Amino acid sequence: MKRVDLHAYGVPHEVAACVEVPDVGSPGALEVVFDVLAFPINPADIGFCTGNYRLRPPLPATPGAECVGRVAAVGSGVAHVKPGDLVINLQRENWAQRRRVGMDDVVPLPAGIDLKQAAMVRINPPTALLLLSDFVDLKPGEWVIQNVANSAVGRLVIMLAKRRGLRTLNVVRRESLFPELTALGADACVLDGPDLTVRAAAATHGAKIRLGLDAVSGAATGRIAACVTDEGHVVTYGSMSGEDPHVDRSHFVYRGINLGGFMLGRHMARRNATAIRAIYAELGADIQTGRLHAPIDRIYPIEEIKAAIAHAQQGSRNGKILVTPNGPL
Repeated sequence: MKRVDLHAYGVPHEVAACVEVPDVGSPGALEVVFDVLAFPINPADIGFCTGNYRLRPPLPATPGAECVGRVAAVGSGVAHVKPGDLVINLQRENWAQRRRVGMDDVVPLPAGIDLKQAAMVRINPPTALLLLSDFVDLKPGEWVIQNVANSAVGRLVIMLAKRRGLRTLNVVRRESLFPELTALGADACVLDGPDLTVRAAAATHGAKIRLGLDAVSGAATGRIAACVTDEGHVVTYGSMSGEDPHVDRSHFVYRGINLGGFMLGRHMARRNATAIRAIYAELGADIQTGRLHAPIDRIYPIEEIKAAIAHAQQGSRNGKILVTPNGPL
């Protein structure tokens, strides 16, 4: 079978190669074998290839944080999926034609779900969902402020917040993005900058904002903190600036602002298998009905993985790059 391996860490499209390896074999007890139908190339996968990601396993290593697959066989003791079911895999190393994993690592998806969208459901949609639910108990009509609103997670936050009756104030760096985000359901868009608090107050008519989401870090975290009401929460889940958060201590000492961090794996680990499956069942239903969707730029076969990775690193893309290991979808 085909698999993508790294034999060194470095320039991603140079160090990754499609190779032939032995088949994964039949599932043992409490195991599932599935064919990988599609996987996206995420920023975390690029970081993995360079060796700059938090995980750096011994080489050769296979990237791949997410995928969608179809169950080929199940071992004894497996009851929640059967051959033919569509699944996602909670483990990594998914840039391959076939995987064999423990049964608790596969989560079923609704039959008939769009396979391209399903390939991207494991990471960004639950990240957006849990950012909105795990820190503040927001009520319909309340505001959320977020920067990097045009990112994959930011767009999902807009869509999920709209479905919950929440209002989003979306901070971006280009005014040309306003119509696009408004079409997704954004309630207000503002440009980032030193006067963000003034812009935010004007856009929300002075409403209290109890939750701020930050994926820039650096000074941008402080600007989001300044917009959040006293004793509100600011959650950092990324660092596009490459810097640590810069927040004036007065926000903590005098205003009681709470600064937290989010990593999907850590928050999922607080939940049992039933709760995790329920999260993905909800997200899968939203994808099926079209309430959640993400743009796709191009789809490549696994044999063209080098070209796919190079394309994924281009800033001019109009969506995700997907790869299909077992032929066209």
